[in-house]
Amino acid sequence: MNLSVTLKGQSRDLTLKNPVLTASGTFGYGLEYAAYGELASLGGLVVKGLSLEPREGNPLPRIVETAAGMLNAVGLQNDGVEAFCRFKLPALPWRETAVIANIYASSVEDFARLAERLDAEEGIAALEVNVSCPNVKAGGVLFGQDPALAARVTSAVRRAAPGKHVMVKLSPNVTDIALMARSVEDAGADSISCINTLLGMTVDLRSRRPGLANVVGGLSGPAIKPVALRCVWQAARAVRIPVVGVGGILTAEDALEFLLVGARAVQVGTGNFLRPDCAFALARDLPEACQRLDIADLSAFCGSLRLDTP
Repeated sequence: MNLSVTLKGQSRDLTLKNPVLTASGTFGYGLEYAAYGELASLGGLVVKGLSLEPREGNPLPRIVETAAGMLNAVGLQNDGVEAFCRFKLPALPWRETAVIANIYASSVEDFARLAERLDAEEGIAALEVNVSCPNVKAGGVLFGQDPALAARVTSAVRRAAPGKHVMVKLSPNVTDIALMARSVEDAGADSISCINTLLGMTVDLRSRRPGLANVVGGLSGPAIKPVALRCVWQAARAVRIPVVGVGGILTAEDALEFLLVGARAVQVGTGNFLRPDCAFALARDLPEACQRLDIADLSAFCGSLRLDTP
């Protein structure tokens, strides 16, 4: 069965050997998981978020298990874009599978600088723009909660990286995700990934303290899957560009549910913490799941959700 998929963008296409990607922040730089499967067997590797300068992240504790999921407030710890390009990227199988750099910044100008730097790297197939971060010049307003700000970031990245496919990762912590999707599409995005984590918190009754040192963090895992499915369905109906589904995907059947509601590809996130071979197993199991469910053409299956009454 042909599992290859092309995310047809407005400026640049992104071709994947299969629709299974990793989610940023859950798979390190990719190299950390090489012992658990063949990296090149995946459709794409989305590396952990990159900033212009190295970041230490938030104080501990910054990961807490929850019912059917986990909360994290890692704080986007990373080695910085220069260290990634020099030491990590050359060791990744970028000639065989797509390497996607997730980027984040606290100003539109820094997003553009990051994009320009990565546009020069042959091994980077696409940029995933994390707009779920605060704009320090706008008093800490999150880029991803303001359609105008998200559009400004998207437009700046698009101009700074003309040679790359630009994917924008949307936050579910908004009133209207369809509006956000249309705003970044109009600003030049080639595709959309959704969703990022939901904002949540946990507390310890004995110590009477929050579970996370940061108090609040991002909820991920199976608990958010129904929200993610709803957001993907709404976004896919609102835009013409491809949508990549993220949120609670553990199995091939989970992935197919996202494709059914309109996604063209999926990302595996928290599943990588539950079992480090999760993404590899999903990619391996997908053909058999398609056969079992009588899905002969994966492309035709995408977005085929029936809304008529049985």
